[in-house]
Amino acid sequence: MPSAFDVLARDHEEVKQMLSELEFGPTAATGANSDQLALRKKMVQQLVIEASKHEAVEEMYFWPAVRDALTDGTDLANQAQDQEQEGKVVLDRLDKMAPEDEEFEGLLAQFVQAGRAHIAFEETTVWPSLMSVLTAEQAEELGGKLTEGKKTAPTRPHPKTPASPGVLKTAGPAVAVADRLRDKASGRDE
Repeated sequence: MPSAFDVLARDHEEVKQMLSELEFGPTAATGANSDQLALRKKMVQQLVIEASKHEAVEEMYFWPAVRDALTDGTDLANQAQDQEQEGKVVLDRLDKMAPEDEEFEGLLAQFVQAGRAHIAFEETTVWPSLMSVLTAEQAEELGGKLTEGKKTAPTRPHPKTPASPGVLKTAGPAVAVADRLRDKASGRDE
């Protein structure tokens, strides 16, 4: 079973790759054609799906583990969750826009920068501290929870939903079902 750090690192690499592709891809302003813009929208939708699932399972399992295991865990988790909340707001707006919209590229650039900063914060500030206190078994157990949680995690950002593990574990599966039904009906499924 992969450790929590392996699971999260895979997610981070996938998101970083998406961010790079979106950052350097053709835009409406650079003369992208309708097929290129449709692909851009699809890529943003995939980013929204993956980031939403990732953040939801972090809120349910990872940040509670950080709070419990580290003396400064509450501060670290609060800082990270503030970053994630800002990201959810931006992703929610991006998800509702077309690439031709005037604000689209500015919001996307904002998310790219914030997303990279957030990933760096987790990987360089939080992970080393948590790795030093978790046993291999604890890291694997947490990795299992993250992996399983992603299967039923919401696929859309819900910036108005409290980032409480209890709320997410209770309401998250129902919200995820609703998200997946909306995804299927709109053609935005994974």
